[in-house]
Amino acid sequence: MISTASGSTAPSGAAERVSPPSRLLLLTHSYWPEHSPPQRRWNAFAADFIGAGWDVHVVAPVAHGAGSAAAQDGAAAGRGFRVQRGPHGERIVRVPFLPHRNSSLSKFTDQFFSAILSVPAAWRVPRVDVVLATAPSLPILATGYLTARLRRVPFVVEMRDAWPDLARDARLVKGRIKSVAEWAVDFVQRRADLVVTVTEGFAQTLRDRGIRQVACVSNGVRVGQLPELPQPPEHRERFTAVYLGNLGRSQRIDVAIKAAAMVGPGMHLHIVGHGVEHDALVALAAELDAPVTFHGVLRGPDVMARYADADTCVVALRDDWKSFETTVPSKLYEVLALDRHVTAVVRGEAARIIDAADAGHIVACHPEPLAALWRHLAANRHELRRSGSGRRWVSDHADHGLLASHYRRILEELLANPGTGETP
Repeated sequence: MISTASGSTAPSGAAERVSPPSRLLLLTHSYWPEHSPPQRRWNAFAADFIGAGWDVHVVAPVAHGAGSAAAQDGAAAGRGFRVQRGPHGERIVRVPFLPHRNSSLSKFTDQFFSAILSVPAAWRVPRVDVVLATAPSLPILATGYLTARLRRVPFVVEMRDAWPDLARDARLVKGRIKSVAEWAVDFVQRRADLVVTVTEGFAQTLRDRGIRQVACVSNGVRVGQLPELPQPPEHRERFTAVYLGNLGRSQRIDVAIKAAAMVGPGMHLHIVGHGVEHDALVALAAELDAPVTFHGVLRGPDVMARYADADTCVVALRDDWKSFETTVPSKLYEVLALDRHVTAVVRGEAARIIDAADAGHIVACHPEPLAALWRHLAANRHELRRSGSGRRWVSDHADHGLLASHYRRILEELLANPGTGETP
C-alpha cells in the first residue's frame, strides 16, 4: 500500500537514495513506551531510518496513555523538557501533559496543552532537516507548521485519519468552531511541503482538492515478528469471535454485541481494548445477556492467546460516515498477517483489501446480517480456514520494512528537491 506523490505505485528499490545523513524531527502525541497506532508505526519506522543512517529526534508528551508501559516504568515515561534515548537510539524530548478523562473533549484539551509546549521543546534539537507532524492530534499539526517555518526546513504532514472529513462526519465540531477547525486543517495541508496519508483513497481525495504534493504510506506490521498460528479446529462446541482495538463511536461495537446476543449461547464474543464507549458497551451486553467477555487492555502473549483461540476476528468501522470509505483500520494488517479469518464490517478501501487478500467475509453494519454470518460460519467451519493469502498480501504490500524504505525515499527526494508545497 505505497504510492508516490503523483499517485503511481513505487516498486521496491526503484529510486536512487539521496545521500544521508539527514535529521528528522517527529512531532507526535504518543510515542514509546506507550501502545498506540502512532507509536507502533513510528517505533518501526524509526528503527529503519536510524539503521539507514538518519538521525531521528522526537518531541512527545511524557508517556501516559492507557495501557502504557510507563505505568510500570516511570524512567521510560520520561520527564517534562528532559531528553532521553529511545529503544533505537532516537533522542526524545518530553513535554508535560494534562491528566484527562476518557472523553473526546478531555483528550483534545490534553493534546492542545502538549502541542503548545512542544513549540519550545522542539528547539532542544539543535539542527533539523525536515519536520514531520503526525495526526490525528490536530493541534500538533499547527506546532509542526510553525516549527518548520521558523527553522526554514520542509514540513511534512502525516494524516493517519481522514481529517477534516472525519470531523464533519462525526459532528465533533459545529457552527463557527467547525468552520475554524476545517479551515485550520486545510490551511496546514495546503502549505505543507508534503502530505502523507495511510490510504490511497484519501490521498486521491486530497489531490482532487488541488493539494499537489501527496504520497501514501499505509499502516502495516513487521510480518516476521508475528507467529504463524494454527488453524481453527474442525469441530468446536462454541463459535468464538474476538475484537481487539478501540472502543469508540467509529467502530460501532454495539452491533457486534447485539449480533452475539442474537446467536446466543452457541457463540462467545471476546472484546479487548478500551475507549470512550467502553462503559456503555458493558451495560449493553449486560442488558441483552449477550455471550460477551470484556478483557480491557492486553499485551504480548495475552493478545496472541486471544488470536489463537479465535475462530474469526472482527474488524469494524461504521458504514454511515463517508470518510470511512477511504479509511483502513490499522488492526486489519495484524489480523491479515496472522492469517485469521476476518469478519469485516467495513466498506470502501478496507473492503477491497479484504477481497484482494481473500481474508474472510464482508458484512453490513447491522446486527441481523452479522448474526446470520456467524451462524453460517459456525455450521460451516471449513470456511474459517485460511490458505496463507492474508500473510502473503501483507508481506507484499504492508510489511513495515517495505513501508519504511519507501518513506525514506520520499523524504530523501523531498530534501533533494525542496519546494514550497503551497497550492495557488
